[in-house]
Amino acid sequence: MMATTRCTALAPLCALFRAFVTVAGLFVAATSQARQDASADATLVRLLADARAEAAVPGGCAKPGTDRLVRIFCDKQIRVGVRENYPLFGASESETRSGYDIDVARAIARNLKVDITFSRVTPANRIALLADDRIDLTIATMGHNMQRDGQARFIRPHYYQSETILVGPRALAVKDWHEIAGRTICVTIGNGSNAQIVSHGARLMLFDDAGVLPERLRDETCSLAAQDDSFFAFHFTDPAFDARQAKKFGFAQIPWGMAVARTGSDRLGAALDLISAIFHRDGVFIDIARTNRIGTGFLETQREVWNRAECITSNGKVDLACVLPALDTALESTSFATSITEFENWVAARIGITLTLPMFKIAPAWSLLKAGVVNSLILVVGAIAATLCFALLLGAALGSRYRLLRWPTWALTVTMQSSPVVLTLVIAAAMAQTLFAYSSTAVLWAAILALGLANGSNAGHAIAEAMVTLRAERCGGTAGDAGLFSAAVSRSATQIISFLINAAKGTPIASFIGAPELLSALTDITSFASGRATTYSMVLIFYIVVVVIVVLLCGKLRAFLERRQVIV
Repeated sequence: MMATTRCTALAPLCALFRAFVTVAGLFVAATSQARQDASADATLVRLLADARAEAAVPGGCAKPGTDRLVRIFCDKQIRVGVRENYPLFGASESETRSGYDIDVARAIARNLKVDITFSRVTPANRIALLADDRIDLTIATMGHNMQRDGQARFIRPHYYQSETILVGPRALAVKDWHEIAGRTICVTIGNGSNAQIVSHGARLMLFDDAGVLPERLRDETCSLAAQDDSFFAFHFTDPAFDARQAKKFGFAQIPWGMAVARTGSDRLGAALDLISAIFHRDGVFIDIARTNRIGTGFLETQREVWNRAECITSNGKVDLACVLPALDTALESTSFATSITEFENWVAARIGITLTLPMFKIAPAWSLLKAGVVNSLILVVGAIAATLCFALLLGAALGSRYRLLRWPTWALTVTMQSSPVVLTLVIAAAMAQTLFAYSSTAVLWAAILALGLANGSNAGHAIAEAMVTLRAERCGGTAGDAGLFSAAVSRSATQIISFLINAAKGTPIASFIGAPELLSALTDITSFASGRATTYSMVLIFYIVVVVIVVLLCGKLRAFLERRQVIV
């Protein structure tokens, strides 16, 4: 009460005191902010000056182990990998590049005071080109996840953020994960969200570039496609696309990172960390985003973060406590993953070959591999059985004396012999999806029937020709038809066996229509795991073994048929 009375009595002095405290607080905050700004800017200036000085020393540019920042000043240019078919972020038309990523790269080059050289990259090669020293920096809509942390050195703070969305026809009722099992989803190779899609039982149709996805949705090659929401944002501005397609659901929100090589880029990475923090602090990223008509919500939040004094340390470095964590995309390991790793290391030490076997170490990949092997064996056995059945049926019909049976069969056989196998598979898959609800099982059976019909028509034609020849040898009498079909099958044994083997060898092509056989399974695996060379080598070995076994068994069948020819 006494203090209140005194303050009332001395109101002018109290007001003056409060004003003094307020001004002092603002001065301290401003001083702290100025120190933080000066610390980040001054550290960057020193870092760049030291690199320029090293580049100016005679022989400095030829010195082995030179950091890429120094080499950039030696060459007076920075090599940046960007995408060319990602609207609003990276596009190229008539040799003119545009987009958010392009303008960010140019702002960095201006900051370094060097020229810029752009190179086209894709999700599949943007990290490999860094490791091969073909580019210095990649700015290519690349999500920063923990798996990629071991492959490239990401610049932090991140320069954008997005999530993966599933897009498909408005009439298609898909709202959650449980509704995509068994469906085929179009994705790009190297997309970090592919593993999550596969883990929910979906099949993948892979493309090198996201730019084709909207067109594949339009022509119904793809019923669903998964890609960054930032990518589809541009296409949803097209009224025709928006009228037919819709976002089903989103997942895997992830920060985007610029990246440099993990080795030889320490000083370049440190400089770009500071440049990125300064760009956030000063609103440079926001200005570039507005110029390219993309959302700025994430960037505005980051601007607030990087205007906080504590986000730049006293020695002028980015405080990692202020940056976003990489997305955790770690997948469940198999129970024998450690043993597989030890085997990989043993092979590398003893033979000098780098062997990568993710399909045995990652649980979703292992499940895909097992299912792929089983489905491939079913497909091989089914294709051989279907070929033999169609061969006997068509052969008997073509060799018949009745025109009403012979001529329609002849038309079917000629059609099948003239049609590419891939086209036959596509038509069979389309018919299966029309008659039945879409499922991997329906596609698998469609592939079996298509391969059987394609090869069986050729084998059946051989049987019919043998029947005609035998009938001529028996002077064409009707009495001579007794045992004719059996004898014709025996005489055409070699041709029949050839087409049975051809059916077995042709089964991998069923992956084209999404049949869940081994090649398709391993393609799915390579969409989210490394070891592509090893993976496809396994496919080759598997089918060589399978075909050798088929050849041996067919040899026994031919011997049996030829013995019957002698008996007849």
